[in-house]
Amino acid sequence: MEKKVIFFEVRGGTDKGPDGYRKDTMPMVNALQQRGQDAEVIFFDVTKKEEIFNYVKEQGIAYVSRINPGNLQHEKEYFDMLRELCNAGVIGMPHPDAMIGYGSKDVLSKLTSTNLVPDDTFAYYTIEAFKAQFPTSLAMTERVLKQNRGSTGEGIWRVKLVEPLAEGIKEVPLDAEIKCTEAKDNHVEYWKLSEFMTFCEQYITGLNGMLIDMRFLPRIIEGEIRLFMLRDKPVHVVHKKPAESEDAFSATLFSGAQYRYDAPEDWEELVQNFLTQLPLVTSLLGNYALPLIWTADFMLDTNEAGEDCYILGEMNCSCVGFTSELSLAHQVAEEILACIHENTEVSA
Repeated sequence: MEKKVIFFEVRGGTDKGPDGYRKDTMPMVNALQQRGQDAEVIFFDVTKKEEIFNYVKEQGIAYVSRINPGNLQHEKEYFDMLRELCNAGVIGMPHPDAMIGYGSKDVLSKLTSTNLVPDDTFAYYTIEAFKAQFPTSLAMTERVLKQNRGSTGEGIWRVKLVEPLAEGIKEVPLDAEIKCTEAKDNHVEYWKLSEFMTFCEQYITGLNGMLIDMRFLPRIIEGEIRLFMLRDKPVHVVHKKPAESEDAFSATLFSGAQYRYDAPEDWEELVQNFLTQLPLVTSLLGNYALPLIWTADFMLDTNEAGEDCYILGEMNCSCVGFTSELSLAHQVAEEILACIHENTEVSA
């Protein structure tokens, strides 16, 4: 019997349609079936983990993970199962460690050797490291702190000194006043540096806790540029322009940003540079196959020669949706079949 492509989902969550599935899942299933490839959806349930594993190991040629991390209560068990499936020869789209590597905020600190991320980008995994480095980072320039957890801009702070430092000072005093703007809704709070760092400890503690510290890029007001990718193919570009208010820097819909959809050809310089860097990115992130559906977000900057350049802000591949453009399901199906064909050739 021909093996199936298995789409993993979980029950419940705000991303589901009236039929209980994500709105972009069944279009992919149907597009594969129209092309002669059997496919089905399985809802992950930790109490049925062994049963699901055995079924997919025997019946599945590949899996596509379509679980929003916010709906996943047993992430470790789910990822363990996916690793076991990959080890058993099932094609992972994506491999769970690729999902973690491309989706975690510390991807930025891992890519400082590319031309995509400034070299003064830091990852803090301990409170001690954060408190030791951040006052020095802030003395260099206005910063953005990003927590690893959360979404829609929660826990992403633009941090600016209220008063500039005296010349020659290379570390911000702990009692200095700072202006902090959260990307969630662009609201402003004023803190003493020491108190704000204590507040930020919550982002470092706990499972997968960390903070990313990178320079603030003033040209974010011109918009964030999101590449929507199918493996190594750019499909479209979303230009996300923050709301026009004094402190706005968030590019989320919730914060009032305006979205525009462009063709990749409209951003040729960005796209070509990113594609050129992809082999190095893949190598630095563990040499896993590129995710099936993923995004990379960029911001405009100006290099030393006064030319435009693009700085990577984050990547996402856990469960990138395309519910507003369901016709993409046919392109996705073609990529799934191409991936299966490539893997079958390699193993033959």
